[in-house]
Amino acid sequence: MVAALLLTLFCAASPAQAAGYRYWSFWESAAGAWTYATQGPATARPADGAVNGFRFAVSADSSDSAKPRTAPDFAKICADTPAKAGTKRVAVVVDFGTPEHAPAGETPPQQRAACAQIGTDGTSAEALAAVAKPLRYNSEALLCGISGYPGTGCGEQVDVSKEGAAEAKPKPDSASDSASASASEGSGGGPSLGLVAGVAAVVALGAAGWWQTSRRRRRDG
Repeated sequence: MVAALLLTLFCAASPAQAAGYRYWSFWESAAGAWTYATQGPATARPADGAVNGFRFAVSADSSDSAKPRTAPDFAKICADTPAKAGTKRVAVVVDFGTPEHAPAGETPPQQRAACAQIGTDGTSAEALAAVAKPLRYNSEALLCGISGYPGTGCGEQVDVSKEGAAEAKPKPDSASDSASASASEGSGGGPSLGLVAGVAAVVALGAAGWWQTSRRRRRDG
């Protein structure tokens, strides 16, 4: 009886099927490493010498997004682009992702890096357009395609379990892009500690009731 109750409760406590989104994430360089951008490329205005990164992948939210696999090395990427008065240089890394994250029927191009030279007040979107046209946006100004990839779709929801994992990624610790990411699973991907504790308490009460009932029956019999 107790075992059946425990099994039923844990089945009910199991997290729902993980959901993610297939989209282009935007990254900036900081101390030689990639950091998730806090604003979109249309409003970000990188300084001369900055590195911007774009990565296509499936992820649940910003905290588990896959980073560009090319290091943010401005000196290397812009080595052949001399400084010019009235402009700024922005290194742009475009990582088209892996086959398992590609939409059906599409193959991701090889990742690339280029040096964009734009006006001093230019945005990251302008830097990207200077080196990776054609770009595709939807009606809400969401970046959907870079250099024609992917040809269709824009931020669609997908089943993460079916997409696989392109690389090891940290567990979500925030829900900036998906409010349900941390609510649907615990720190280890299963039921949360509070939920397990609640299940244990219910099972303990059930066991106590069963023991008292059995004892009463033996006494009355």
